[in-house]
Amino acid sequence: MSVLIRGGTVVTAEGELRADVLTQGETIAAVGPNLAAPAGAKVIDAGGAYVIPGGIDPHTHMELPFMGTVASEDFFTGTSAAVAGGTTTIIDFVIPGYGQSILEAYKTWRGWAEKSAADYTFHVAITWWGQQVAEEMGALCRDHGVNSFKHFMAYKGAIMADDEVLVHSFRRAAELGALCTVHAENGELVVQLQKAVFEAGVTGPEGHPQSRPPVVEGEAAHRATRLAEALGVPLYIVHNSCIESLEAITRARLAGQQVFGEVLAQHLVLDDSVYYNKDWNTAAHYVMSPPFRSKEHQAALWKGLQSGMLQTTATDHCCFCTEQKRAGVDDFRKIPTGTGGVEDRMSVLWHHGVRTGRLTPSQFVAATSTEAAKIFNMYPKKGSITVGADADLVVWDPNGTRVISKATHHQNIDFNIYEGMEVTGIPATTLSRGKIVWQNGALDTVRGAGRYVDRPCWAPIWKAQAARNASRGVRRVER
Repeated sequence: MSVLIRGGTVVTAEGELRADVLTQGETIAAVGPNLAAPAGAKVIDAGGAYVIPGGIDPHTHMELPFMGTVASEDFFTGTSAAVAGGTTTIIDFVIPGYGQSILEAYKTWRGWAEKSAADYTFHVAITWWGQQVAEEMGALCRDHGVNSFKHFMAYKGAIMADDEVLVHSFRRAAELGALCTVHAENGELVVQLQKAVFEAGVTGPEGHPQSRPPVVEGEAAHRATRLAEALGVPLYIVHNSCIESLEAITRARLAGQQVFGEVLAQHLVLDDSVYYNKDWNTAAHYVMSPPFRSKEHQAALWKGLQSGMLQTTATDHCCFCTEQKRAGVDDFRKIPTGTGGVEDRMSVLWHHGVRTGRLTPSQFVAATSTEAAKIFNMYPKKGSITVGADADLVVWDPNGTRVISKATHHQNIDFNIYEGMEVTGIPATTLSRGKIVWQNGALDTVRGAGRYVDRPCWAPIWKAQAARNASRGVRRVER
């Protein structure tokens, strides 16, 4: 089927252009003024609206087994909610257990994801080290289109990667031309501070931010950038929430390192007062790691996004319903950590970013789509409006409004962290590879319609960089 989007303003990361967009099948066939509609084409009037690339959320956790339970959102409900909000591709995480084959874990997650309604791909976490892991990292890069490996510097005793694992994995990634991503929190500090806070009598959700102060994140971010520098591997730091981690990224980038930073929409607009709500259930729903910070950190994160020191926006979408959260009713350390937001990210960012003048429409497109496509090697098939690109498109109504609520969202969770927030700027129509999956408030997704996206490594460039760094400082003395 062909779709002609007529009369809109095409917005890309590079700029704006009044143009029509024609899709044929799953790809973009033409971009230009006054395009003719082929026989039988569906015509969408985009007058007064923007036409933007479909959003890419580079950080989600659908149906994740975690802390003794499983996230309530599965790959079908999660990707359906995503397209309702204008996001057409997600990058989820394969998280093997300690000692588990990372290749077998990848195959398990691929099986779960076959129900996806929109496109998806995976980061693979490295939770232990051995020759098997090194070989399987190679197989994932070579045979399965995985070019990014995740490292949790927190969650001691479960999935935490210590410095030994980090060094081995970073070096192997450099050899393969892959990208390393990290969850930057000092796991040992977290354990010690959690114990101290709990023993001081703080058992409720407020204990979560008190036991994970910004210095915990800042130390880990600094350490990760220094390890990446020594080993010559590009680094991507997820969900930066504070000034300290932003400073670590800024230092590294100004020194010429390939270091990238991600910020969650919720860290830009929610602050740590949410943990002191007198209703335990409400406060517990905001428990995520790293936690929400005070307002001065929000201001710094916006500046990081505006300046390009932070490149991407995400959600860390990991849903747990009220009864699941209540596993920690007497001990904040047992509250499953995670919040939702895959449906709301783009509207929240438009409302608080573009409409306030913090971001231009092109910066919005870069932060919600194009930069993730480039960093994770999906561009220009994803994140662009060019001939031959996947027809992942959103007709964006800059004046449309909605009130965010659990009563009307499509996410599979009984709470919404933005409950009652009125936003201006919404998707009127979403196309996923040429198929209309959201239009005028109606969702039309198909179980299993999503496609896995291969992401090749960048070996020729990064292998050379790794070799240069490995030889730096080595001096041989002729005898």
